[in-house]
Amino acid sequence: MSKKETSALSTGQAVMALEAQAIVAAAQRLDARFEKAVSCIVETQGKVVFCGIGKSGHIARKLSTSFMSIGIDSVFLHASEAIHGDLGIYKPGDLTIVLSKSGATAELVRLMPVFKTFESKVLAILGRIDSPIGELADIVLDASVEKEADPLNLMPTASASVALALGDALASAVLQSRGFTSEEFARFHPGGQLGRNLLLSVGDVMHSLDKVACLHSENTLRDAVLAMTQYPLGAACILAEDQTLEGIITDGDIRRLLTQSGTVLEKPLHECLTKEALTVNPDCRLREALRLMEDRPSQISVVPVVDKASHRLLGLLRLHDIYQTNFS
Repeated sequence: MSKKETSALSTGQAVMALEAQAIVAAAQRLDARFEKAVSCIVETQGKVVFCGIGKSGHIARKLSTSFMSIGIDSVFLHASEAIHGDLGIYKPGDLTIVLSKSGATAELVRLMPVFKTFESKVLAILGRIDSPIGELADIVLDASVEKEADPLNLMPTASASVALALGDALASAVLQSRGFTSEEFARFHPGGQLGRNLLLSVGDVMHSLDKVACLHSENTLRDAVLAMTQYPLGAACILAEDQTLEGIITDGDIRRLLTQSGTVLEKPLHECLTKEALTVNPDCRLREALRLMEDRPSQISVVPVVDKASHRLLGLLRLHDIYQTNFS
């Protein structure tokens, strides 16, 4: 590794470590003002207006979207546009959250008295609490840092991370205080993978029994290979006479068996199958099915779907089915 590469690596590690330390320090400074801020957000009857400019404005915009994702009516207001007509978004009682590293951002200082005319309480996340904005705000959260994380101590690195972390902490505390559930969260994320996993159940995306390779224990491994070629889902299910699941054999199992000597393909499936295989119920949420398949020492890519009461096989779920982009 060259000296330049080593320097770049050490710089990157140092920057991330300094930002992490700054966030830890800010967390340790949290006090009753944070609890007051959370209560203020929870109790507001109007919307929450995030306001900032520059890098603080970008963070404010991100935090506004985070609050929207947990069901809080929220908008972003650009500080310089606010004084040119965008204050029309306000209704009496709306809450304002301003972000400023210096606590003396000229556009925000100019707006502070204006917010009062809209009967808006102001919560400020500031890099300097002893500042013009700090003196005028109703609640102030301390986002100060000892130094920025970049080598020149100029870029808003540590300060930006602390401000973002404080905003995320507010959103998380508000979520908990309101008893917000994962089902409610899914309502606001219906289009992405996260919403899909929260909203849909295994039964919505599984492959039905008529599209699954199904055999009996007296069948041979050769039969399983042929059936899995016809129904290429990565596994075959071995059933008892009453359609309950006896076990499963996967593509991986077959590859491992073929490394053995002898007439492996003529082996009966009762000698090859995996008994007591992991199964899921059709009403299991995709998020939970994903956890069951991945959060284990050896991940699995396919799982049988069985009826909870009768234990009869209903279909097969693949990891790919959980991760596919579009709703079925």
